[in-house]
Amino acid sequence: MSLPVAPPVSGVRRLCAGALLVAVAWAPAAWAQVRPAGAASAPAAGSSGSLKDQPVHVEADAIEGRPDQGVTATGDVKLRQGPMTLTADRVSYDQPTDTARGSGNVRLATDDGNWLSGPEVQIAVHQFEGFFSSPEYFIAPTRAGGRASRWDFHGRDHAEARDLTYTSCNRDDPEWLLTADHVELDFEKNEGRARGAVLRFYDVPILAAPTFTFPLSDDRKSGWLPPSPTLDSKGGFQFAMPYYWNIAPNRDMTLVPVISAKRGVGLESEFRYLQPAHEGIVRLHSLPNDALTGDSRGALRLLLEGALPGDTLYKLDGLRVSDNDYWKDFPRNVASLTPRLLGTDLTISRHFERWTPYARIKTWQVLQDSDLSEPLLVAPYDRLPQVGVRTVQPIPGGLQFGFETEYNRFANPHGYMGDPRVQELIAAGVAPRATGERVHALGSVSWPYLTPGWSFVPKFGVNAASYQLDQPIANGPYQGQTKVSRAIPSFSLDSAWTFERDADWFGRDVRQTLEPRVLYVRTAYRQQAGLPNFDSAVRDFNVDSIYTENAFSGVDRVSDANQVTAGVTTRVLDAQTGAENVRLGIAQRVLFSDQRVAPDDGDTITQSVSDVLLFGSSNLSKRWYLDAALQYSHDLRRMVRSVVGARYTAPDYRTVGLAYRYKAGETEQVDFSWQWPLYGPARRERLSGTGTSCGGGWYTAGRVNYSMLESRVTEAVAAVEYDSGCWVGRVLARRQSTSTREATTQVGLEVEFVGLSRLGTNNPTKVLKDNIPGYRPLRDDPDAPAAP
Repeated sequence: MSLPVAPPVSGVRRLCAGALLVAVAWAPAAWAQVRPAGAASAPAAGSSGSLKDQPVHVEADAIEGRPDQGVTATGDVKLRQGPMTLTADRVSYDQPTDTARGSGNVRLATDDGNWLSGPEVQIAVHQFEGFFSSPEYFIAPTRAGGRASRWDFHGRDHAEARDLTYTSCNRDDPEWLLTADHVELDFEKNEGRARGAVLRFYDVPILAAPTFTFPLSDDRKSGWLPPSPTLDSKGGFQFAMPYYWNIAPNRDMTLVPVISAKRGVGLESEFRYLQPAHEGIVRLHSLPNDALTGDSRGALRLLLEGALPGDTLYKLDGLRVSDNDYWKDFPRNVASLTPRLLGTDLTISRHFERWTPYARIKTWQVLQDSDLSEPLLVAPYDRLPQVGVRTVQPIPGGLQFGFETEYNRFANPHGYMGDPRVQELIAAGVAPRATGERVHALGSVSWPYLTPGWSFVPKFGVNAASYQLDQPIANGPYQGQTKVSRAIPSFSLDSAWTFERDADWFGRDVRQTLEPRVLYVRTAYRQQAGLPNFDSAVRDFNVDSIYTENAFSGVDRVSDANQVTAGVTTRVLDAQTGAENVRLGIAQRVLFSDQRVAPDDGDTITQSVSDVLLFGSSNLSKRWYLDAALQYSHDLRRMVRSVVGARYTAPDYRTVGLAYRYKAGETEQVDFSWQWPLYGPARRERLSGTGTSCGGGWYTAGRVNYSMLESRVTEAVAAVEYDSGCWVGRVLARRQSTSTREATTQVGLEVEFVGLSRLGTNNPTKVLKDNIPGYRPLRDDPDAPAAP
């Protein structure tokens, strides 16, 4: 029979409320055992207030009771309120003692898949005191669970379990199993305490703790973190044991003592803070005595930002290391895209209505190779300081005004001039790099006319700069001068169109675009040979740079121009979603006069047309992605640069990528990456209820970058993975070139216990994600294709 119960309190409703409170208290306790990173916290005990006004539905073969005595439901009993469901063979509520009892196949479940079951449950409803005998439990987000001999409730904020087990494997014969003699849960303090915890892998104990504490929610808690061993060819085996210190809700610190078999004892630390107007991270690595070098070594990383009085913003981003070889020996601590050029950048700015003044100090640490036979690394200039103001704002008549002016003091980085390779160049008659001051002003006035299908933007601009140098100019038309000024006007017209039409491609409704663009630039010639070059470089020749007015970046060099750049792009879009399926384009620059300001003050550029730039990409098929950019030279009648890539992705952890990069006289590389099954099931087959199937499968993943000009592998990553269904094992080897004759090799080992944690060295999962396009961890959905 089925009996819906209305919200007014009754004996039956109290019975269901007691069952719900058991489930609410059980949920965070189960989650607390091994809540995965990023998982949402379960509601705290006693938080069922939001459910109290929801109706309770009771279904049973028979329901009987007496007023003020109690209610008994028997035969396939099912009580449901909101997301909670209680089923049992028999459920009774004794009103005088306020005690609810359930017996015979008792099961508490939530709509999101969590459940707790056992032969008997008894609870004093209002005091929320009682027990669940011999329960089993399952946590849906981790797809793991276990058993306990008894689960006791001591009020809404306290619970304890005895002889607890936890695994994501088949519980009758688990490959890994976490056990604890006794677990106490204090929701009021957000703390759990386990005694006699042991992690067994194939019945072999691999971790044990007499007692440890853990948080019951996403809130942070002080304590030791899992150990982190590493292994590489330079430092050998290293063992780190992190300790997390939760100083305050807005401040914390991680201290990591490190023991290296070859280098000795060191310490890594990270301090974080978050204030209403300030936030920052401070990282420090200290190795007082490196046994391999006999020196003290270390690194300091600062990332601080915030607001000062008067709406003034500041930001400090800096990294400094102890020596030139630090980036080779401790690559994990040099989080930089340019590991040999480490910058320190302090910026202070304030934004007014349309004006932004700023001040900046930018310095560099240049890590030159200790092998003097290696080429000299040319360093950027330090800016001590850089002070300026910029604005972009409309002015009457539909015009737009842009302006920037700066003062810079340029200096060589510390120690740069003392490098033996620099001294050799000076001794050979090469003039030392210029240092000094520069004031520049960049101004422009444009009249943009923009519509959805057409744009027309005429613009007039000026690049002016004045130099005060520390040494006289060594050669050229400005030879012997220390004060030089120049101003260069420029005019441009930029126009673009977009045409669209509906089409049918192989039975698919698509929208095709035709997007021509023309840019005319006229820039006056000014003699710049011999002037200092503090921050300019030739722009890379690509789709973006071909539509720029200056062939150089920075301020110090401005290319004279009387030229038109023309190109056209066509795209094929999905008519329903707007997703881009195909892109093809071509662009070329036509010079009406010679360009006399050439790279490195070299010869005049006399060719009337630039190289042709062709580019395209396609993901017309869900499994194939193609990408190419080609640069063709009319003068040489051949390709001078090309980047071509293709990637195939499919479900079941299948992805293969191949890329070819070529630049005449500089580089020629082949890059191959993959992730592919080797042997075993095509994908994991998980059971729907108590755990996962443990049919094993072997996989391989890796990436190899080969230089054809140098005839050597410059970087390689290779891994073998085994997925049993409830644990994943990985073995990884990585080799990185640090010079033409040196390389570092790292070995990574990792065991991931699905639903618990990872143990291993050198974090192979992160290495594979960072290096292999389309790589997906084996615990991700096997039926979904890899990311494009």
